[in-house]
Amino acid sequence: MTTPALDSEERTYRKVTRRLIPFLFVCYVLAYVDRVNVGFAKLQMQQDLGMSDAVYGMGAGIFFIGYFFFEVPANMMLQKLGARRWLGPIMIAWGVVSAATMFVQGPRSFYALRFLLGIVESGFFPGVILYLTYWYTRKHRAKMVAGFMAANPISGVLAGPVSGWILANLVDAGGLRAWQWLFLLEGIPSVIAGVVTLFYLADNPRKAKWLSPGERELVLRRLEEEEETKRREGESRHRLVDAFKSGKVWLLSLIYFGAVAGNYGLWFWLPQVIKDTLTADPWRIGLITIIPWGSAAVAMVLYGHHSDAKGERRWHLSLALLFGAAAFSLSALPGISGVMGLAALTCSAASVMCGQSLFWALPTAILSGSAAAAGIAWINSVGNLAGYVSPSLIGFVRDSTGSMTLALLALAGFMLMSSLLVMAVARPRK
Repeated sequence: MTTPALDSEERTYRKVTRRLIPFLFVCYVLAYVDRVNVGFAKLQMQQDLGMSDAVYGMGAGIFFIGYFFFEVPANMMLQKLGARRWLGPIMIAWGVVSAATMFVQGPRSFYALRFLLGIVESGFFPGVILYLTYWYTRKHRAKMVAGFMAANPISGVLAGPVSGWILANLVDAGGLRAWQWLFLLEGIPSVIAGVVTLFYLADNPRKAKWLSPGERELVLRRLEEEEETKRREGESRHRLVDAFKSGKVWLLSLIYFGAVAGNYGLWFWLPQVIKDTLTADPWRIGLITIIPWGSAAVAMVLYGHHSDAKGERRWHLSLALLFGAAAFSLSALPGISGVMGLAALTCSAASVMCGQSLFWALPTAILSGSAAAAGIAWINSVGNLAGYVSPSLIGFVRDSTGSMTLALLALAGFMLMSSLLVMAVARPRK
């Protein structure tokens, strides 16, 4: 039987969730579309510009080099300026840069714009992960992060058919190639969302005018109680330098690296795999990508909810990554049919997304204070270097062997590494 106080708390958190998560979800969908739509553009752009697979893989991945260098400073800026004044302008900036990719004429301009896109987008994802810690205690955090990160696969569900339709129907429309239309049309919504962000987000519960005074007090009190619990358990409020001195932070970075390698290996190359094994029609390729990303979206929310209900992270995360490694290995079997290969990669997508969403419950539970801002950004920065390594490696392997087999096995190896490291890092306290 619930008490009035408990009912009030549940209503308050539902109100916070309705206000924040759907909007941040939409923004992340736009961010991910602008980040990975190059995977669809490749189907025509590569031939038009005479790019090799290695050049494409390098350009797709160089996004994460810019991301790496600017992510920690970007998260510190969010802590200083607030979410509204920081996230809004960078969304406008990445929408403009993404649309400008339509002017690419060769490898150099491709590399330059992808690098710049990584810089301007570097503050969004880690900034939102940090922003959620201003509102939710660890009791709610895994489910909220999973709800937000469901935008990752949902962006594939939505952008796949849209990108496929653009490539199939806007060939040479208005004097532009279809892949140019793709970058232009998919960049504009981010600019609009950035303007809306300037007026919609509240920096923290204290500034949330849409909460009553009692509701603001309740959210702030729960956060203060959690900080007090951390202090009693020996998790003192960390300094900025503690994030970089912590061995756990570096191991968490490696765990995330392995998961990200599987994620971006799929994002940047799945349309090409479908083209090679099932159909060359861009519209059909877009529709087929709904299968793996739609399955992943459902799986990650259910899995995150189950982890929250059980109050267990270690085994949930490790097993998700291990299952992903097995699925990638299965998809690499010589002679596997296109349908069976797609089924294996669907399992890989679901495993990757379950692992990535659960992962962020670990560092947010370990770090606090200024170390949380730097630590979250640093883990995401180092981990996202896999976004450079993974597509570049696949492009090199395809140019060298003409096959995806070794590349898929490499992705399986990354996932297996992460699974084993989780068991070491997330050992329960004695």
